[in-house]
Formats: sequence, structure tokens, C-alpha cells
Amino acid sequence: MNADSMSLGQIAVVDDTAANLHLLCNLLENAGYDVRPFPRGAIALEGISYSPPDLILLDIQMPEMNGYDICEKLKSNESTENIPVIFISALNETFDKVKAFQIGGVDYITKP
Repeated sequence: MNADSMSLGQIAVVDDTAANLHLLCNLLENAGYDVRPFPRGAIALEGISYSPPDLILLDIQMPEMNGYDICEKLKSNESTENIPVIFISALNETFDKVKAFQIGGVDYITKP
């Protein structure tokens, strides 16, 4: 989205799978959102802390740092603690969903 148009809001998308990241970003951009893609957790934490988005879509299973760890770090930082986090994951067990809500997620979407 270019700077001249109105954005519905800024969304950070964190997913290590390039195809998923590309798909989510395209869908959200076409819907009118300003989207910031992050392929790794450490990069996401840095970028989100520097310029907090309105919403974070977060994968759970990633190398180096999983989505649970990222969410916990965001929720422990005063500048990012109130940003809503929606988990998007292939994990479909009740345990995984409960854990996501316990650490601060506002919703959980299961990938097909």
C-alpha cells in the first residue's frame, strides 16, 4: 500500500514459511491494511518494539524462537504489551490453544 492511500491499520505478520507469509501479506494488503512481514522471531521483536503495529499475526512453530516465546516477550514489554496477538498455527491440540490464550493471545486460528 502506498503512503498516499488510507490504511485500515498496521499488521505485523510473523511466519517462517515464505509461502504463508506471502499469502497472508497479499490478502491483508488487498483488504486495505499496511502489512509488515517478519520471517524470524528476533527480527519481529526488534521491528515491533521499534514501531508497534495495531495487530500481530503470529505463527507458533518457528526455528530459533517459537511464537509462544515471542508473545511472552512482547507482553513483558511496556511498549508492546497491549498489542493484540492472534496466533495462526497448524497445531490443533487443545493444549496449544489454551497455552496461546494463557500467555496473552486474543485469538487462535488453525491453519488448514
